[in-house]
Parts: sequence; C-alpha cells; structure tokens
Amino acid sequence: MTAVDDHASDVQQQGDGVLADLFFTPEGIADPAPLYHRLRELAPVHRSGTGTIFLTRFDDCNEVLRDNRFGNGDSNEGLGLPSADPATDEFRRDQRRRMADRPQSLLFLDPPDHTRQRRLVSRAFTPRRVEKMRGTIAALARRYVDDLAEAGEGDLLDLVGFPFPVSVIGALVGVPEADWPRFRSLITRGAVGIEPTASIEELRDGEQANTETWEYFVDLVAERRARPQDDLLSDLIRVEEEGDQLSEAEVIVVAILIFAAGFETTTNLIGNGTAALLRNPTEMARLWSDETLLPTAVEEMLRWDSPVQFDVRRALQPAEVAGEPVGEGTAVVTLLGAANRDPSHFSDPDRFDVGRDEGPPLSFAAGIHYCLGANLARAEGQEVFRAMRDRFRTIELAGALVQRPRTTLRGYEAVPVRVTPR
Repeated sequence: MTAVDDHASDVQQQGDGVLADLFFTPEGIADPAPLYHRLRELAPVHRSGTGTIFLTRFDDCNEVLRDNRFGNGDSNEGLGLPSADPATDEFRRDQRRRMADRPQSLLFLDPPDHTRQRRLVSRAFTPRRVEKMRGTIAALARRYVDDLAEAGEGDLLDLVGFPFPVSVIGALVGVPEADWPRFRSLITRGAVGIEPTASIEELRDGEQANTETWEYFVDLVAERRARPQDDLLSDLIRVEEEGDQLSEAEVIVVAILIFAAGFETTTNLIGNGTAALLRNPTEMARLWSDETLLPTAVEEMLRWDSPVQFDVRRALQPAEVAGEPVGEGTAVVTLLGAANRDPSHFSDPDRFDVGRDEGPPLSFAAGIHYCLGANLARAEGQEVFRAMRDRFRTIELAGALVQRPRTTLRGYEAVPVRVTPR
C-alpha cells in the first residue's frame, strides 16, 4: 500500500469515526454542528467504509438534490452507517417485506409515479392558496398563543407547537378535530422508521403506530367517499374516481404523508426556533423590536437548527459529485444540517442572526423532491412568531430543554417556558 493509500484509509477511518459520533452519541445528537465542520474539513465528499457517500458542502448537496441522475429508489434501505447493527438491518428488511402490499410514499418514489402523485397533491400547497389561508393561519396562531399567555407558564410544544400546526393541516387534509390529539404520539412513533439509529424495539413500536394510523385513514377514506367534504382527502378521492390512476391505497398513503409531515416538522420548527431565540437573547430582542425581520428570522431558524437534518439519494446511473465518481446504486447522504452551516455559503455560519439574508437554506431540500409544504411551513412560522412577538413582552426558559434522541427529524420533547404578556 502506498503512502497515498495509507492517507486515504486514515481519512476514511477518521471520517467514519466522526459519523459514529454524529449519529450514535448524545453529544452528536445534542450539537451536531462541530462534527459537521470536522467531517467537512476531513473529507467534504466522504466515502464511508460501507461505500455510502456523505456530503457536507452546500453546493454539493444542492447539486445532488437537483440532479435527476440521483433518485429516491431504495433510499429507505438505510444509510449504510459504518456501525449499523446487522440485526436491526434485517428487521428493517422484514418490515419492508411485510409492507410490500402498500404503495410507496412520495418520499421514496421516482418519476413517473412521483410526478403523477405530486401533481395531484401540489395544488393544495401553491403560494396563492397558502396566501389565501394566511388570515386563518394567523387567527389560529393567536388562539394558541393566547392559551400560553393565559397559562403564563408551560410546555410551548403542548400549548402551541403541536396544536397550532395540526389544526392547520388537519383542517386542510380533512382529519376531524376530535382526532387530532391521538396523532401526536402516533406520528412521532411511526416516524422512527426513518431514523438510522432506531432500535428494534423502537421500530416494532413504530410499525404498530403506523398500522394504527393506516387503519384510521382506511376508515376515514370510506367516510369521505360516502360523504365528501371540502378538504384535500375528498379531492384526492374525486381525482381517483375521475380516472387519474390514483388507487385507494395511494390516496391513503398520500393523505398520511401530508398530514404527518404537515405538523411534525412544523412543530419542530416552532420548538427549535424558540430555543434558538432563548439561547440568543440579543437576537430575540432584535426581532421583538422589528416586525419586518420575521421572514428572515424564520429562514434563520430553519438554517441554524433545521427540523430535517439529512436526505438520502441513490445514484440511478453512473454519476459524479464534485469530480468524484459515483457508481450506480450508491447511496449519497446530503447532510442538510451541515450544508446550512457551510462557511463557503453562509458567513459566520455558527452565528444565529435573525436579519441574515444570504438565500434560503436547504432545510426543505431541493429539486423535484423539494418539500411540498415549504410555503405553508414558512407562513405558519412567520405567523406564530408574529403572534408571540405581539402577545409576549418576554419569554424565558422555565426548566431544561429536553432534546429528542433523533438525528433525522431534529426537535425537542419539551420546551418549558414562562411568559410575560403585554
């Protein structure tokens, strides 16, 4: 082995060690940014010992996400992390076999199936439709912020972070209000399947939660078929009946995805954004004194502590990234959280700055899989922080922030706050 080979092997081992710390240690989960920087310094295009490629630079991630040579295909097969548990990998394969009779989620589809399903759903999330909803969104934000004001103290997620976005997406999709509370636990438990470090016990519990969610939507689709309403679910059923080749199972899969993603990530945006303000009181004071900073402040919250930390693509044909060859079938992980802290794209990236205006982060991904609900999430973020700014003179921590032990969907289990109403 040559000196060059020795160096490459050493870099690979060091990089794999950084990944192990990032995904498998409490320190990495609590604060991934230093590890993102370390991996970028070692090897910005890092090929792990398992062959999976990890990207940490903004431009590289953006390029892959927009390149149709990279798709989702079998991206739900996992990351191929160097320290992955073989028993857990086998359990995941068994799960996929058990679920083989259900259609794939949009998250894991490529054209033409992805194109067809996305076209049918995207009409619900156009900028024009979201702006028409802005008044309703603002009123709901004020309602739940008022609840926190009346309480004076409590868990922000319980009082605002969950009920506000679920009320927006629940009404849009057509899930009855009486059923919203049960889904906070079901969706959180079910989403564990996309976490690379989930244990077999968590995966088994998540499968049970997903089965319960599936059975609920089977019944709800039957109800809407019998008695249509003015909601997305009824629209999807009508599209199917008009011969647009959307099966009943696809209606269910799409409805679950839109409903789940519509509040899970927005709940994390609210929690992560509030935590960022509390950790940066000078920036909170800037925002509280200048309402015009709301749009850039929400973008900065998304950048600084993104609710989604990475996305996976798989090479559908031979390709390259930053001059590095990528063989067909190779998994490529775009570390969105790292891209959002790339100093070549964002100045002083570890500084939280509510006035930063350096272009959007990659928190909603890019390309054909760009988040359908990005416009809605931004509107909700702006209106809920507008409501908090208008209603509260001060917000402060009333206990310890409790971080979720998750690496993909990043957020808190609890954000205890004490508020002083205006």
